[in-house]
Amino acid sequence: MKNHLQGIAASDGIAIAKAYLLTEPDLSFEKRKVEDSEGEIARLLQSFETAKSEVSAIRDKAAVSLGEEEAQVFDAHLMVLSDPEMIGSMNSNIRDNGVNAESALSDVAGMFIGMFEAMEDNPYMQERAADIRDVTERVLSHLLGVKIPNPSSITEEVIVVAKDLTPSDTAQLNRDYVKGFVTDIGGRTSHSAIMARSLEIPAIVGSKEITQIVKDGDIIILDGLDGDVFINPDEETLAAYKKKAEEFSAMQAEWHKLKNADTVTADGKHIELAANIGTPKDLEGVIANGAEAVGLYRTEFLYMDSSDFPTEDEQFDAYKAVLEGMEGKPVVVRTMDIGGDKELPYLELPKEMNPFLGYRAIRICLAEPEMFRTQLRALLRASVYGKLRIMFPMISTLNEFRAAKAMLDEEKANLLADGVEVADDIQVGIMIEIPAAAVLAHQFAKEVDFFSIGTNDLIQYTMAADRMNQQVSYLYQPYNPAILTLIKHVIDASHAEGKWTGMCGEMAGDQTAVPLLVGLGLDEFSMSASSVLKTRSLMKRLDSKEMEKLADKAINECTTVEEVIALVEEMKAKLVD
Repeated sequence: MKNHLQGIAASDGIAIAKAYLLTEPDLSFEKRKVEDSEGEIARLLQSFETAKSEVSAIRDKAAVSLGEEEAQVFDAHLMVLSDPEMIGSMNSNIRDNGVNAESALSDVAGMFIGMFEAMEDNPYMQERAADIRDVTERVLSHLLGVKIPNPSSITEEVIVVAKDLTPSDTAQLNRDYVKGFVTDIGGRTSHSAIMARSLEIPAIVGSKEITQIVKDGDIIILDGLDGDVFINPDEETLAAYKKKAEEFSAMQAEWHKLKNADTVTADGKHIELAANIGTPKDLEGVIANGAEAVGLYRTEFLYMDSSDFPTEDEQFDAYKAVLEGMEGKPVVVRTMDIGGDKELPYLELPKEMNPFLGYRAIRICLAEPEMFRTQLRALLRASVYGKLRIMFPMISTLNEFRAAKAMLDEEKANLLADGVEVADDIQVGIMIEIPAAAVLAHQFAKEVDFFSIGTNDLIQYTMAADRMNQQVSYLYQPYNPAILTLIKHVIDASHAEGKWTGMCGEMAGDQTAVPLLVGLGLDEFSMSASSVLKTRSLMKRLDSKEMEKLADKAINECTTVEEVIALVEEMKAKLVD
């Protein structure tokens, strides 16, 4: 058996633990005739009872960790599991037709699902179809004796192995038990990788075949520094990686000494070092790692973690919590960025050939003004509790920015007219992630207060290479001279108008990119909290004037990514601690 795989190192660290396979179970079965119908009915009812106990336990746990409202989704599942009409129809199917329990379950559930799905004018009943489908899968798994993985139920130290992890999967991972994860697909900028860095657990993505090779309970070494995975390693390899893990922990301890230090280059230039967050709970990591600001608050998680549009008060509470938690330090809040690979079950989006270039982010917000205005009011009300900066995503044209800004100004005027206090120093900026906006940065800079470069999308759009597509992943090139040239233009355009530019894409925490970005004059670097201290350590060793020369050489003399990397590595080799 193959016991060594190479993937993409997505989150720093080394973990050694048992594998926990988080994959879709095989629930296939054969329809067959049975002689003991009563025995088959007993088997079916027992599976329903087991499923009920399981869902009840999950519901209780969700009520504690997520809140009573979020846990109510499981009440609907419990109702289905206790539905006498549906269960009675299954029992009759077994008795009348002499079929096995799996067939009766599947046939009757399929009939109910089809009936509810046909009620197109009744969203409530259509949701019941989804509940029946979930419950049927759970009962079927018990009939077949197949385990359905549940990341929230993990109670021992494991390394999660999956084809990919959705944002909701990663949100359920408990850092006390999940020591890291490995996936078949993905890249450094995929959501699973970003979430791993937020959770500060090591991760490897894009291993291609880990789920085909690993079995539940196998011992895994996960090297998130170099992208190596070892399955059931020998004692020598195990000892070597335990030593490497100790050395990395010692290095982290050295970085931690810089927690309360200013972020300054070797020649004394101050740079703002910020962190990206998805929820108020992420503030713990921001503060623990000594970040000087929140450079990106991804508010879409408020929407994705809710069963309906979050209310104005719910949003206000979340924004207030982050602003107060940062104690006067800047917080850049990105307005809702739904679309692409981020969907909401309660917002019907069109089926598109290429959703990443379609109806998403600010385009949805401008087309759904009431939804957008609710968020803007919540932000404006929260602004008095800290230093708020508002940022609009996916801006292509000045007209889009002006329309969004006009709505913000109208809501501010409405609140003030109602006697609601609003801060008078809110900066309003845009994400630069579309090449058209980057090229016209000198025009945008006259109207915005700041730019934040979203390199995850800017790179894929500039290179015409889907960052989630393994076949073209080689074209996702942060250090390409074309990308560096665009970044330089954006920074220079903002500085010409007395404005500032930050970066909230993953490139901001990339240790090869940092020297180049310092040289290009980037004012604010925002990254996963776990990258803050090692970046501060690196910046202390960089002379900003020398980095200017380095960046100039990379743009004007290098023609390939490989040449740029070699240039940076040569510079780093000369650095003295």
